[in-house]
Amino acid sequence: MKISVNGESTSLDTPLSITQLLKTLDVEMPDMVSVQLNGEFLDRENFSSTMVKEGDEVDFLYFMGGGR
Repeated sequence: MKISVNGESTSLDTPLSITQLLKTLDVEMPDMVSVQLNGEFLDRENFSSTMVKEGDEVDFLYFMGGGR
């Protein structure tokens, strides 16, 4: 199954939940990441029940504070 993760094509052997995808891809600071699936932000409580499907576009985003 092919999906896009942060704009890069990625192949998966089996469907995964967002939580499993975060672990499989060894995403840094998974507790701090926001996830967009096909352009829509996911609520963290739905990560374990949301499955990625063929052709999905997943983006992992980190929001940083700071500046003046």
